[in-house]
Amino acid sequence: MLRNKVCFRRQCFIRFHSSASSSALMLEDQVFDQSPKICTNFEFNRARRELFPLVGRVFKSLNWRVASEIKFGSWVESHGFCHSINCFRIIIHTFALAGMRLEVFALLRDVVGYCDMAKYDKFELFSTFLDSPCHVERSVVVFDVLIKVFASNSMLENALDVFVNAKRIRLELDIKTCNFLLKCLVEANRVEFVRHFFQELKCSGPFPNVFTYTIMMNFYCRDVGGEADMRRAAEILGKIYRSGEKLTVVTYNTYIHGLCKVGSVEVALMIVRNLHYKNQPLNSHCFNAVIYGFCKKGGVCEALQVMEEMKSSGVLPDVYSYSILIDAFCKKGDVMKGLDLMQEMELYQIQPSIVSYTSLIHGLCKMNLTQNAVDIFRKIGASSHKYDRTVYETLIDGFCRQGDLNSAIKLLEEMISNNLVPTAFGCRSLIRGYYKLGHFREALDIFNIMLRDGIWPDTIACNYILAGSCRSGHFKEALTLLEDFQEHGFDLNPHSYNAIIYELCKENYPERALELLPRMLKRNVLPGVVNYSTLISGFAKQLNLRKAVKLFTRMVKAGVTFNTATYTILISIFSRSCKMHEAYGIFKEMRERGLRPDQISYTTLIAGFCDAREMNKAWALFEEMSREGCLPNVITYTCLIDGFCKSNRIDWATWVFDKMNRDSVIPDVVTYTVLIAWYQSHGYIDQAHKLYEVMKANGVLPDERAHNVLGLEAGAIQEG
Repeated sequence: MLRNKVCFRRQCFIRFHSSASSSALMLEDQVFDQSPKICTNFEFNRARRELFPLVGRVFKSLNWRVASEIKFGSWVESHGFCHSINCFRIIIHTFALAGMRLEVFALLRDVVGYCDMAKYDKFELFSTFLDSPCHVERSVVVFDVLIKVFASNSMLENALDVFVNAKRIRLELDIKTCNFLLKCLVEANRVEFVRHFFQELKCSGPFPNVFTYTIMMNFYCRDVGGEADMRRAAEILGKIYRSGEKLTVVTYNTYIHGLCKVGSVEVALMIVRNLHYKNQPLNSHCFNAVIYGFCKKGGVCEALQVMEEMKSSGVLPDVYSYSILIDAFCKKGDVMKGLDLMQEMELYQIQPSIVSYTSLIHGLCKMNLTQNAVDIFRKIGASSHKYDRTVYETLIDGFCRQGDLNSAIKLLEEMISNNLVPTAFGCRSLIRGYYKLGHFREALDIFNIMLRDGIWPDTIACNYILAGSCRSGHFKEALTLLEDFQEHGFDLNPHSYNAIIYELCKENYPERALELLPRMLKRNVLPGVVNYSTLISGFAKQLNLRKAVKLFTRMVKAGVTFNTATYTILISIFSRSCKMHEAYGIFKEMRERGLRPDQISYTTLIAGFCDAREMNKAWALFEEMSREGCLPNVITYTCLIDGFCKSNRIDWATWVFDKMNRDSVIPDVVTYTVLIAWYQSHGYIDQAHKLYEVMKANGVLPDERAHNVLGLEAGAIQEG
C-alpha cells in the first residue's frame, strides 16, 4: 500500500560489491575491488593517498574524534561525490556494526544535509548505503538510522521510501524506528500516510507494540473530529487489550483527553474511576483532563468534586489542577472560591503559576475590585515569577473598564519599560476606555500609535474608532475612516458599518443608511441582523411601514437569522400602526422559531393592545409574561394602568397599581400622572391631590405634565 503512496526513483547507478566487514578493509591499498567507472585514474590515486588511509584509521580504531572531523561537504569539494560517498559508506557501516548508533546518525545527517542542499536525489541513498546484495542484513542498523534522519528533518516521503525498500529486500526494521516515523507523520498531520503506514505495520511488520498503539491513539484523539474518531480510538484500545500488551498511563491519558474534547466527560470520569478501582496507573493528567472538561461545560462544582476524588485516589493535584479551577470559578464570578483555592495551593506548598494569578486579577477586575487586583499583581513581583504581557494587559483592561485611564497608561509604560511589547488586546482596552469616557481624540491617538508601532488593530478596535467618530459628531470623518480601513485591509464586520448606519437612522436618514448595504457586499461583508434591525428601526421611526416590512422580507430571502430585537421592532411598527393582528402574528412567529420573548417584546405588545383598548388580550399577555419568568417592569405596569384608565375601569387600574407596589416595582412620575389625570378628569379632585402628595412623599418628583393636570403652577415642581 505504501508503495502506491511514496514516489519511487530509479536504483542508484553506482553498484558497490565490497562489504564493510571485508578483511580487505584492513589493507589501506585494497579498499575497493574495482574503481568506480566515473572516476579518472588521477582521482582514484588521489583518493587512495588521502581518503583511504583515513578510512582505515577509523575502521581500526573506531575513533569518533577522527571521524567527526570529516565533513562530507568538504570531502565532496576536494575529492568528488563518488569517492566521498564510498568512504562515508564504509565508515558508517563500520560504526553500525559496532552498534554505535549515535555516530551513525551524525554521519548520515551530514550526508543527507549536503544532498538536500545540493539538490541530489535523496531517494537514491537507499541503494547507495546497501552493504551488498548478499549481506543485506548488515544494513539494518544503517537503514533504521537513515529513517530517523529523514523523519527528524521532516523528509517524510524519503523516510517512507527507505521503509518500503527495506521491506522489499526483507530487512526486519526496529519497531522503535517505525514508531518514531509514525509519530513524525502524526505530528505533520499526514493523515493518509499515517493510516497506510499503520496498516502496513499490522500486515507485514514489524508488528505494533503498545507505543505504536499509543501514537495512533494520539492521532485520533489529538484533533478529534467527533464520534467517528473516538470510535477508532476505542478500537485501538481494544487491540491493545487483545494483544496482551500492558497499557501505559500515557495511553489511558490520551484516550481520556479525547473523550473530554468531544464532551463525553462523564464517560471519561467513569473510566478514571474504573482504573482506580482496578489499581491501574493514573496520574494528574488523567484527572486534569476531566476537571477541564467539566469546567468547559460549566460544571465547576462537578470539577471540584473530581479534584476531591483525585486526592482520595492518592494522586496529588498539581499547579494545573488548581489553575483550571481558579480560572473557571473566576469566570463564573466566584472570585472568593478562587482565592480559597489559591490559599489551598500555598498550604500544600504548590507554587501558583502566572496563569493562576492572571485568572484572579481578571475575576477581581470584572467585580470592580481593582485595588484587590493590584494587590495580587504586586504579589507576583514578590514571587519567583516574572511579569508577562498577559498579566499586564489583564490589569490594564481592568483599569480601563473602571474608567481609570491614568492608572492604565502608567501600567502600560511600566510594561514597555520591562521590554514587553503591547498587543492589539492591550491597545484595544485603552481605546474602549477612552470611547466610554467620550474622549474620541485620545482613542484615535492610541489607534495611530498602534499603526506606527506595527501593531495590527483587530476588528473591535476599528469598531470603537468608527463608533466614537460618529458619537462625536464627526460623521464625514467616520466615512473617510471606513474607506481607509477598507483600503488597508483591516478586518471589518457588520458592526463596523452599523455605527454609521445607526447614526444616519438617528438623524432620520435611513435611505442613505440603506445605501451602505451594497458597499458591504462589495467588500465581502455580509449584512447581519444588527444592520437590518437598525435599518428597520430607522424606517419605523419615520412610520414607513412598507419599507420596514420590505427589509424584513429581504432578511428572510438573504437567510439572515432573526433575533428577538428584530421581531420586537416589527411588533412595535405594527402596534403603532394599530395593526394588532399582524403584530401578534409576528409575536407568535418569534416563539415558533424558538426565540424567547423578552421583557421589551411583551411590553411592546401589551402597550399595543392597551392602546387598541383590547384589555383582555393585554392582561392575558401580562399573566403569560409572569408565568414565563419574565418580570414586568414599570413601563409594563404603567401601560396596563393607562389602558384600564382609558377604558374607564379604574377598579382594575388601582388593583394593578397596588400589585405593582406589592411586587416591589416602584411607580414613576408617568404612572402617578396617569392615575391623577383620570381622577381629575372624572371629578375625583380629592383623590387626585391625595395621590399627588403620595407621589411626592415617595420621592417621585412631579413633572410639568403632572402640574398641568392639577392646574398648578410650574414652580410647584420644587414644592415639598
